[in-house]
Amino acid sequence: MKHFLFCLLIITTCFQLRSQPLIHAHNDYQQPIPLTNALQYQAFSIEADLYLRNGQLVVAHDPPNGGHGKKDIAAAPALDSLYLQPIIRLFKKYHGRISKSKTYSPVLMIDVKESGEAVLAALIQLLAPHPTIFNRSLNPMAVQIVISGDRGPQSKWTSYPPAILFDGRPYEVYDSATLQRVAFISDNYTNNVTVSDSTSRIQQLVTTIHGKGKLLRLWAIPDNASSWSRLQQLGVDIINTDKVRECRRFFSIQRK
Repeated sequence: MKHFLFCLLIITTCFQLRSQPLIHAHNDYQQPIPLTNALQYQAFSIEADLYLRNGQLVVAHDPPNGGHGKKDIAAAPALDSLYLQPIIRLFKKYHGRISKSKTYSPVLMIDVKESGEAVLAALIQLLAPHPTIFNRSLNPMAVQIVISGDRGPQSKWTSYPPAILFDGRPYEVYDSATLQRVAFISDNYTNNVTVSDSTSRIQQLVTTIHGKGKLLRLWAIPDNASSWSRLQQLGVDIINTDKVRECRRFFSIQRK
């Protein structure tokens, strides 16, 4: 029941923000000001790619020089310093929320590039001292952690603490308990584009995912206004973009 409530909180947040399209800040750590920019434009989910190096969780798109040597590790920022500590400071500043808003509560999506189980173990240790910041069962305004990429064995998802949810896939089969640990479902845009009729294929995917009570995100989309608008019209819930400011401003103008 607890895990069902966590997923319900994400869906509730979605409806609270429905006047504003949901935006996924893809590879946010590559932005000039990571986290800050995404929060300013109220991104629904904020993505950080993660590796485990010598016991430290570091944020990088590719393994730093293959992941060998102390110098390589030092070049990649730590998850703790780049995201977790700034989030903790914001929660102290705003007394249990990440911003002045009384409804905005983002997802921090961790895209694990390798060694999923080991990364999860290290991540849980980092999150444990801050339950009211990263656990929505204790604080509805907490930042929800969602694991993507190498998510470890699906059979173990239900054994993780409530701070951890997972990014699902449309081709995966879940029992009821595991489905409750799925925050939303994502797929590659190119998997749903055909020469004949990509519109009906995406609409069918939307119907299927919504039938499971989940939100849909497509990654690797054409990152432009025409694509953002089309995907929203087709019912895709979360718009994936590297251009959070431009995307938010585009939809703000569209509403006028």
